[in-house]
Amino acid sequence: MGQSMKAAVLHGPRDIRIETYLRPELQPGMVLLRNRKVGICGSDLHYYEHGYCAAFVPDRPFVLGHELTAEVVSVADEVDTVKIGERVTVNPARACGFCDYCKAGRGNLCRRTIVIGSASTTPPTNGAIAEFVLVRSDQCHILPVELDDSLGAMTEPLAVALHAVKRAGVVSGKRALVTGAGTIGLLVALVAKAFGAIPVVVSDIVPVRRSKASELGADAALDPASADLADQVRALAGDGFDFIFEASGSPRALRGAFDLVRPGGTIVQIGTMGTGDTPLPANLIMNKEINLIGSMRYGNVFDEAIRLVAMRRINLRPLINGEFSLDDAAKAFEFATDKTQSFKVQIQL
Repeated sequence: MGQSMKAAVLHGPRDIRIETYLRPELQPGMVLLRNRKVGICGSDLHYYEHGYCAAFVPDRPFVLGHELTAEVVSVADEVDTVKIGERVTVNPARACGFCDYCKAGRGNLCRRTIVIGSASTTPPTNGAIAEFVLVRSDQCHILPVELDDSLGAMTEPLAVALHAVKRAGVVSGKRALVTGAGTIGLLVALVAKAFGAIPVVVSDIVPVRRSKASELGADAALDPASADLADQVRALAGDGFDFIFEASGSPRALRGAFDLVRPGGTIVQIGTMGTGDTPLPANLIMNKEINLIGSMRYGNVFDEAIRLVAMRRINLRPLINGEFSLDDAAKAFEFATDKTQSFKVQIQL
């Protein structure tokens, strides 16, 4: 096996180049993976469109991608949790394992986390839109035969949605609204429905995304700009929704959630808002006793996410509507930026 590989390297806004790149070297406790299928995430698109993602600004060109199915090609001597030839998906966030957050089972809050395909570290950590990627062995989750490469690469975004719904608490029998019908918002709606929420309502300003939400089984799909939005909510949820999952990353959507949640209800913030502060209605939070909860990446839910798909409790296939080769990575990103037609775009390696 040679010491180089082909990779899609981000050099700046809308500047992705296919290059010969240095292949990662195996290190103690680590696993070298040959990538098979990689999804493009919303954070990848932020880097692609703007050159940064929220407060994360890369100081050099790097490789994006953190939603993947891969084959194990090499393991360090002491690794016995995965074997060469196995197909895996990956938790891209490598927590330290030793801090108070990690010991308390909240590794997603670890301040020393290293995420592949991210500029959250300096220098940025290369990701999976390349022929090979290096991860720690405990980041790997073996995929059953029921999950093909495309579904395996959907595990990471599903884990985001699963963690968010778990952060809310018991949703069975409760009224839920998801604001934002991108991939994460639609996955949150699927998880909430699988967990018994009724009705599950989705809102988005883009008509094709509302249509996709209805296709996936949402009980209603609302236009947040509609003049009679309040009347529609009243008909669906009376005084308001028990749970609102804000997945759009829009300050306007978050502000509207405080009007649409019922007294004593809960808002879960999932979407990234950027670096600026977002004003919140403090008096409304107080007199309605609204619970505002953050949801960051995922807890220990990857194996549960895999089981939900393998046992056909959640169907991810309709969300995948674009596949490109590594050589066409730039075209894949351009297609993914078009919210009127793209949902989950994946790169086949």
